[in-house]
Amino acid sequence: MHTGIFITIEGGEGAGKTTLIETLAHRLEASGLTVVKTREPGGIPIAEQIRGIILDRANTLMDPRTEALLYAAARRQHLVEKVQPALAEGAVVICDRFVDSSLAYQGHARGLGMEEVRSINAFAIHDTMPDLTLYLDINPEAGLRRIHASEEASREINRLDLEALSFHQLVREGYQQLHRSEPERIVKLDAEQNRTELAEAAWTAICRRLEEKGLSVSK
Repeated sequence: MHTGIFITIEGGEGAGKTTLIETLAHRLEASGLTVVKTREPGGIPIAEQIRGIILDRANTLMDPRTEALLYAAARRQHLVEKVQPALAEGAVVICDRFVDSSLAYQGHARGLGMEEVRSINAFAIHDTMPDLTLYLDINPEAGLRRIHASEEASREINRLDLEALSFHQLVREGYQQLHRSEPERIVKLDAEQNRTELAEAAWTAICRRLEEKGLSVSK
């Protein structure tokens, strides 16, 4: 059983996860908490290497089951090497994506089935689940526009970004199903509002969960 707090940020392409994580981490650190920021797939060298394979735009022939298994493998190594040790030391871990991404992307959008993908990941994560998941909900068309806008030019354009709009619509549908099934863990936020409003909504959700865990932060 860990003593830290595990927070994951989920959402479709262009939802603004990276920017939000930076803002939240700064506020948590200002409140005196130890924060570990990380991402999936990636976060540690082995998982980053797997990330390169998964997201390489040249790998268009990748089978959906192969994709799901690679994500689970990267997740397992990242979990045992980085996330669990940080939680054991009492840190707040903020992770850009976790198991919900696999359920929405591979389970629902790829058509593998959420329960099938959940089974793969149950083996990978064992009993480790987030204390709080912030789902940044955005219309796929708006998200993809953000990715391709000049102000987002520094962001990597990966294999998933190049999928058809219908794929991203299915991803959103999958996330919405997950939110409905676990409303206590997964807090849905409107990612189409401005960054300041989104950050405040996310901060309110985090403060509420921290207070439930016996931690108080300045609001």
